[in-house]
Amino acid sequence: MKVLVINAGSSSMKYQLIETTTECAIAKGVVDRVGQKISSIVHKGNGKEYRRDDLKIPTHTEAVKTVLDALVNDEYGVIKSIDEIEAVGHRVVHGAEDFTESALITSDTMEKIKNNIDLAPIHQPSNIIGIEACQKVLPKAPAVAVFDTTFHSTIPNYAYMYAIKYEDYKNIRLRRYGFHGTSHMFITGELKKLYGKDVKAIICHLGNGASVSAVKDGKCIDTSMGLTPLEGLVMGTRCGDIDPGAIEYIAEKTGKTAKEVTNYLNKECGVMGISGVSSDFRDIDKAVAEGNQRAQLAISMAAYRVKKYIGAYAAALGGLDCLVFTGGVGEHNPIVRGSSIEGLEFLGIEVKKELNHAVIGCDAPTKISHGKTDVYVIPTNEELVIARETFRLAKNS
Repeated sequence: MKVLVINAGSSSMKYQLIETTTECAIAKGVVDRVGQKISSIVHKGNGKEYRRDDLKIPTHTEAVKTVLDALVNDEYGVIKSIDEIEAVGHRVVHGAEDFTESALITSDTMEKIKNNIDLAPIHQPSNIIGIEACQKVLPKAPAVAVFDTTFHSTIPNYAYMYAIKYEDYKNIRLRRYGFHGTSHMFITGELKKLYGKDVKAIICHLGNGASVSAVKDGKCIDTSMGLTPLEGLVMGTRCGDIDPGAIEYIAEKTGKTAKEVTNYLNKECGVMGISGVSSDFRDIDKAVAEGNQRAQLAISMAAYRVKKYIGAYAAALGGLDCLVFTGGVGEHNPIVRGSSIEGLEFLGIEVKKELNHAVIGCDAPTKISHGKTDVYVIPTNEELVIARETFRLAKNS
């Protein structure tokens, strides 16, 4: 089955066309600056790359049409007709408590997705626009919503609840949901293939956004992100864990509204705010090498937060078989990996420095440890998870 995977943002649309028989992406690309004066597309297919940065794409519907035109192009396309697209899989950020697994998109599904906009006001509307745009252009293809939150739906209530009034949890749905679920789900599947069984694992998805999950018996029992992706680790521009009282304090001292403080904590803090250099860890590494002390502080803080979560989740799991690093930073940054596990020998985590520093991206699971607890770098593939889930649900629809 050929599945078109869509990840729609407010002004962009990333896509891949995946053949589920081989699980290979036969084309991929991104349409950018949708709704702006000048839009662009970068498309890779048929061994060629196609770029245009002088397009007019006013809506996501036109963005989908632009993608389909690229996919059927005689030179760089990969299919003869859009009828070859047998299903469409959509990344949807929030499933709340309505969805504990992926779902075929029906009118009822769409109503529930729209009812959860208040839980993800930045991302959910864009996801909805992407779904509706595809429905207009590909009305016959079954569509599936794959949620960032569903992998974490197995977390027990004592771990996902905040210690607030129980009525407020029930009435306004205030709880930990977790995100990056498709990545954590993919890595869990890779570990099952590696070991031939479920293991006690901690998965560190480290990128501009970052999260840690504790997985036992193939199921998530805790995760670092919470009601929103702001909670947890120190990230590119997000502060991660912070005293809730800091919001009022910042507002009083700076004159910001609560909404402006939230925006500040999401977009102006993290390693960018600490270092004053960048939200990109590659730039931070370069600055550290040049002797920038604030950049070194940013790395130390980010790594220390990861280490704290590893220790906490090892306790929650009652032991640890395997630690995994994945995501853009987790797969490519040996400095962050090494700093995050330094001093964790008491958990059986011992890493060969030369192996760790040799891994700057990899195509397959790569072991970098020699201690009792295995440490792997495993490349994630969130789009493949979406394609797999879409095939599973759409094949008999």
